[in-house]
Amino acid sequence: MTARQAAYQVVLRVFEDDAYADRVLRGAAKELDSRDRALAQRLAFGTVQRARTLDYAIDRLGKRPVRKLDPPVRAALRLGAYQLGYTDVAQHAAVNETVELVRAARLERAVPFTNAVMRRLSEGVAALLAALPEDDPREAALKHSYPDWIAELWWQELGSEEALALMRTQNEPPERVVRLNRRKDGQVEGRPDPDLPDALHVERIDEDALHAGLIWPQSRGSQLAGVVVGSRPGERTLDLCAAPGGKATQLEGDVVAVELHPGRARELEENCRLLGAENVTVVNADATELPPELIGFDRVLVDAPCSGLGVLAGRPDLRWRARPLPELQAELLRVAAERVKPGGTIVYSVCTLNPEENEAIVDASGLQVEPLGEEWPQFSHPRRPEFLLTQPHVHGTAGFFIARLRT
Repeated sequence: MTARQAAYQVVLRVFEDDAYADRVLRGAAKELDSRDRALAQRLAFGTVQRARTLDYAIDRLGKRPVRKLDPPVRAALRLGAYQLGYTDVAQHAAVNETVELVRAARLERAVPFTNAVMRRLSEGVAALLAALPEDDPREAALKHSYPDWIAELWWQELGSEEALALMRTQNEPPERVVRLNRRKDGQVEGRPDPDLPDALHVERIDEDALHAGLIWPQSRGSQLAGVVVGSRPGERTLDLCAAPGGKATQLEGDVVAVELHPGRARELEENCRLLGAENVTVVNADATELPPELIGFDRVLVDAPCSGLGVLAGRPDLRWRARPLPELQAELLRVAAERVKPGGTIVYSVCTLNPEENEAIVDASGLQVEPLGEEWPQFSHPRRPEFLLTQPHVHGTAGFFIARLRT
């Protein structure tokens, strides 16, 4: 398995089987060394992110609709077009490798067509991509490869300049930040973050430190949400949507971590063991139908499922499957209000940049807002300073909305 073959498997599975890019890559690249694994990820994730723009280029220069191509040919051409349009890979290598991917798929009849399309792309894709306009949301969505609805949402909420900056930023690799696990002793190289006590900027993820439980890959936006919970020894905290456990294992005191899906609940338990978070008890349950004894908590964290519009840089396929979940978010916040004790606090966080899932959910909840802007001015929401909002194009981290509430 080469890096390009692994990337090809990811692209094929994501669009033909509705698979998750990171999970496919984990299996496809498991035998590769670190350098080739990084190349496979770069090619696969970039191709998945840019699929809309790549399809446009293939349609225009290939002179046959992408939707009518055999799936292996479609995946190979997308991967080849990405290399030609967005990387410094040598043109002849991109053309030859793409042809070989089609040949390996036993589609010999499609080899001449693939070769011809790749030749046309090598001659014309750079100019075609450079000429794409971005003067309105739909043009920008095509140029930067987003669904129209996301571009239109950001255009309306942020204005054209910020929306474009956000779209560009989320097509770049995300920050490489880990959280130091204070439960274990060990040395990890990196640059401490000035704002968050356990955040460490690193050149690469130290696999040995990760497997020893010394660190946990976690964006600064995500770490901020965990810090805002403010849990302390002697308190009880309920984490309603806990897997994979990044925030749950940040918390002090007795923590009950709820996860709906059995497989993810097992993964959560394993991660707690790895990090030495013996204070965390995992409950495999539906957060909207909790056992009655789970009540009277000092604090509740609602890190709710959402459209994920703040983490598109790290989850390349998410933009094509994202959808707002305001009904579920409102229900989870209602459950939190029932399970926290009088005077306790609730932290509502979502990794999205969508007011319908952010401030609108809090406004409709009837809960009292504890202002956060003065405590964390560098992350203050630009229009609602009582909330926090990390923005990828401003803060260089994942986009998170965070509110702290009382009943």
